[in-house]
Amino acid sequence: MESSVHTILLVMFLFPVLANGITRQYNFNVVMKKTSRLCSSKPIVTVNGRYPGPTLYAREGDNVLVNVVNQVKYNVTIHWHGVRQLRTGWADGPAYITQCPIQPGQSYLYNFTITGQRGTLWYHAHILWLRVTVHGAIVIKPKPNVPYPFSQPYKEVVVILGEWWKADTEAVINQAMKTGQAPNVSDAHTINGHPGPLSSCNSSQSDGFKLQVKSGKTYLLRIVNAALNEDLFFKIAGHSLTVVEVDAIYTKPFSTDTLVITPGQTTNILLTTNKSPGQYLITASPFMDTMVVAVDNKTATATVHYEGSLSTTSATTTTTKIPPRNATPIATSFSNSLRSLNSKDFPCKVPRTTDHSLLFTIGLGVNACATCVNGSRVVAAINNVSFVMPSRASLLQAHFFNLSGVFTADFPANPPVAFNYTGAGPSNLKTMSGTRLYRLEYNSTVQLVLQDTGIIAPESHPIHLHGFNFFVVGKGVGNYDPKASPSAFNLVDPIERNTVGVPSGGWAALRFRADNPGVWFLHCHFEVHTTWGLKMAFVVDNGSGVNESILPPPSDLPKC
Repeated sequence: MESSVHTILLVMFLFPVLANGITRQYNFNVVMKKTSRLCSSKPIVTVNGRYPGPTLYAREGDNVLVNVVNQVKYNVTIHWHGVRQLRTGWADGPAYITQCPIQPGQSYLYNFTITGQRGTLWYHAHILWLRVTVHGAIVIKPKPNVPYPFSQPYKEVVVILGEWWKADTEAVINQAMKTGQAPNVSDAHTINGHPGPLSSCNSSQSDGFKLQVKSGKTYLLRIVNAALNEDLFFKIAGHSLTVVEVDAIYTKPFSTDTLVITPGQTTNILLTTNKSPGQYLITASPFMDTMVVAVDNKTATATVHYEGSLSTTSATTTTTKIPPRNATPIATSFSNSLRSLNSKDFPCKVPRTTDHSLLFTIGLGVNACATCVNGSRVVAAINNVSFVMPSRASLLQAHFFNLSGVFTADFPANPPVAFNYTGAGPSNLKTMSGTRLYRLEYNSTVQLVLQDTGIIAPESHPIHLHGFNFFVVGKGVGNYDPKASPSAFNLVDPIERNTVGVPSGGWAALRFRADNPGVWFLHCHFEVHTTWGLKMAFVVDNGSGVNESILPPPSDLPKC
């Protein structure tokens, strides 16, 4: 314990607090926990024995110290999803990108400051498929005496959506990689860790998450999609939901009865309990508008339970109609309704001009594999490059210490071969492999168009960028047109995010300023696509001014 205290004091000295907050300390023990769902039990990897993991609370400006101790057989890292990590890329967490993993029996102190952010983010394991159970919410309150830009809610509740496999998920993906085929889909979706009372296995209505509410109150629900591989619809029977924030960015409020949340995204809603006392069904169901792609078509359920209403298995629960899994108009309408608040206190600082104009095609491919079924394996790629993870050092270490042979800074700014991206695709489905990064000058501005492809099948992709927020200035169906498409860009109040759902058979245009030096991962948040290679990284050079350089690595940075 004394050694741990000395380490914390040392790291606090090396990493000065950059804002006027307090220091908050957490201990995350990564341990196995036997857990039962769907009439079966298995050991799962957890934080502090909890699934989902404990919520991390902080305020804007706080310094956060999280000591992660690895007590399982797997290598472990934790990513603080959406936290900007200004100059503190060593604390970002993706394995072999910004750090080597924490080996069994070892620990690592993550140290970062919450700068200019408030709202709901989340944390999760960022290695293998461990984030299926290693995840939890990050609740960032505004600075003291700073109100929300909406009415103060009566109560706040974290709601985490996820997936559950009866099998060991590491065995699932390992088997898929051996055969070269897609992994089995999950056995259930979950709401706060439970499939819900309508699961065919559950024996009573006491199973599942139950949100206890009082009539005539307004509740702030902080919703996280922690699922591995599926976009989800979210509904509460009989109630309108007012969206006020996504990815820790305040939005212009709007009402809807159906949310769409991709893996990696968060959404805050206001729920007003203005219905008759009773029980109302909460649902989380899959959205996938490419019907040839397999999904877990089961709906997770929970209940809103009004105070004073009966709580028995015979009590009537008001139900809701589940959207079809291919309800594209619902998803598109929701996405198009999102706008940044763009107020005096929360301005929308979208770059008006750009120094780098990038077009990244995203999608699948097929490479030869002598040991696989049919002699080939499914892969994924960006600009036809299937990313190869380094092993002897992390990319950030290689950049900081100028290590040769770890990566090259020649990632293509455009597809190597132009084709009808959303059509049938090229006849050659083979991809290139490499650890290739794209270099950005400090404070340069970037326009990145993410273009889905029809190779094998068009598919939506939740793309997450580490280290930055970006503005979604445009979206469309079909191929991006560099001449015509920008005429419809929103440069006034585009939504600001860290994870964007690229439409199936379409594109999304993003803009951001490269004001955070380091190495920053860009990848699909469908875990299967990341495993297959749909990922790359940006290397952002140091600037020349004060506070424009990467801080040195901490002394306890894990070794490969």
